[in-house]
Amino acid sequence: MGSKTVFSDRSKEERGARLTTVDLSEFDVPGRGRGLLDVLRWRYLLRLLVRKGTATRYRNSVLGWTWSYVKPGIQFLVYWLVMGFIFGMDRGLENFPVYLFSGFVAVNFFNEAFGNATSSIVDNRALVKKIYLPRELFPIAAVWVAFVHFLPQLAILLVVCVLTGWIPTFAALGAALLGMLILGATSLGLGLFFAGLNVRFRDAQNFVEILRMLATWASPVLYTWTLVAEKLPEWVLYVYMVNPLTIAVEYFHYAFWQPTIPDERFHGFAPHFELYTAGAVVLCAAFLVIGQLVFRRFERSFAQDL
Repeated sequence: MGSKTVFSDRSKEERGARLTTVDLSEFDVPGRGRGLLDVLRWRYLLRLLVRKGTATRYRNSVLGWTWSYVKPGIQFLVYWLVMGFIFGMDRGLENFPVYLFSGFVAVNFFNEAFGNATSSIVDNRALVKKIYLPRELFPIAAVWVAFVHFLPQLAILLVVCVLTGWIPTFAALGAALLGMLILGATSLGLGLFFAGLNVRFRDAQNFVEILRMLATWASPVLYTWTLVAEKLPEWVLYVYMVNPLTIAVEYFHYAFWQPTIPDERFHGFAPHFELYTAGAVVLCAAFLVIGQLVFRRFERSFAQDL
């Protein structure tokens, strides 16, 4: 009887030893990842989320993707009528429709990407509560979907620019690409920040709506930066120009509006614009870092809060 007990204890120890020698290096700790770095490992799932977002946006809609042209078109006409004819900007600024539309599509991209990223976790609560996957995939997919919906507006802008004498140059294309990158990074960083907050505090969504409403007026879309320099103190101009949205809109103006007007009618960039651009890039990086930290802080309780 004693020998059986010794043999049984020895067997348990051997089984325990074998279990402890199992290689666990290929296993992930459930519920925690490497943040934005995990997106590279989950590229296939990111593509699925983007495909889902683009396919379901206008599902059961009669006009379908036509809404991507109709809604921004109506908004543009309203701003053009108000700012162009009522306030006279159409007479004071050469080729004002292209100036307005080039800034308008940039702000539209930011607003949609920022808003979608903020609500991405709440909108995908079923997946978040049931399975583990890097939660950052949802805000990133939301920004990509916004970029896909931005392309039809960009196509219309290009057609209008070509009809008004636009000739593409490497400088113009580079400015447009830089503007898009700034918009994407800013919307993703702020989207991560507010997406984490929005799961626990739904007031965050309302605050984001206010920021989106102010975005059009806080950047030179309906007016020029020279008006800010003339009407407001100098320190306000510094803060205004470091705004990443302002920098991105100005690059869009340089890329699409400036080639369609005579050189002497171009008001030019603000003094020290390269320094403002560097400051905007630093802010974009700060938004991404802070947004990721806040997102991961609230990520621990996503399933419970949802």
